[in-house]
Amino acid sequence: MAREHDFIERRRANWQRLEMLLAQVGGGGLRRLRREQVREFGQLYQRTAADLAVARHDVRDPQLINYLNHLAVRAHAAIYRTERGSWRKLWHFYRYDAPALFQTYRGYVFAAFLVFAGFALFGGLFVCYDEAFAQVMGLSSALEQIKRGDNWTDRINGENQLAASFIMTNNLQVALGAFAMGIFAGLGTFYVLAFNGLHIGSILALAVKYSFTPLLVFVCAHGVFELTAIFISGGAGFLIGGALIAPGDRTRGEALLERGIAAVKLLALCFPLLVVAGIIEGFLSPARVPSIFKFSVALLCVVFLVVYLGSPVPPRPADTSR
Repeated sequence: MAREHDFIERRRANWQRLEMLLAQVGGGGLRRLRREQVREFGQLYQRTAADLAVARHDVRDPQLINYLNHLAVRAHAAIYRTERGSWRKLWHFYRYDAPALFQTYRGYVFAAFLVFAGFALFGGLFVCYDEAFAQVMGLSSALEQIKRGDNWTDRINGENQLAASFIMTNNLQVALGAFAMGIFAGLGTFYVLAFNGLHIGSILALAVKYSFTPLLVFVCAHGVFELTAIFISGGAGFLIGGALIAPGDRTRGEALLERGIAAVKLLALCFPLLVVAGIIEGFLSPARVPSIFKFSVALLCVVFLVVYLGSPVPPRPADTSR
């Protein structure tokens, strides 16, 4: 009973605040709330859903469970009554929610970048110092091809559609792996980032060492979106791991549920990036066009990411705010 009483006292203020906002919303949807209130409403809804899960598992008080279930259902209805049409929801997610989410958790994404870049640098330096490291990494065949000047990327031409599909699938597997392995307190995500960093850093370092410029030109166009997606998925994995290591004032289950929702949404940001990267890698990267064109595409990708992810997020239109 003491545990149940403590649970209710710690959460009561959030539930009451959500009830107040629901009363303010009425039947008109979230458009009646100010932008900061909409954000607060979403956070309170997520916490109430987490509290409901805890109440069902630990407290098991029928009255409390019914109350929280009713509160969560009302909040859910208020959110999803506001937007009509899945395409409009998708547009508003990628236009407003996704960049805002990235900016909120950019520290986790930067941590993923540091892990990848650190091991890429280590792999590149080590393989240049001792090429036997390439055999340890399973890159013996790539090393021999680079030494011979055998541009294996030319073989993609003629099978572009198949190659693009294969590339998208492979990149998606890496992104999902970096995300899902975060459940092991972030160590699995660390491994995926480190492993891929070692491989990519080693191959690019060998290409520089032997002046194998076709590989460097091949990578530049699609690499911007592809690597950014890997960093974001790694950041999502670290977000999950952080919930397990440092849950704050919530239980690990509550923190995992709340941050897990944010991590899944962060992962969703990777999908269009990987699709575009796969198309570029399958069709443009191996194409026999001037290198300046591929570098220009890479520059455009960088500019897009800086503007899309780095600029202040505009407020949602009043008639579609969640």
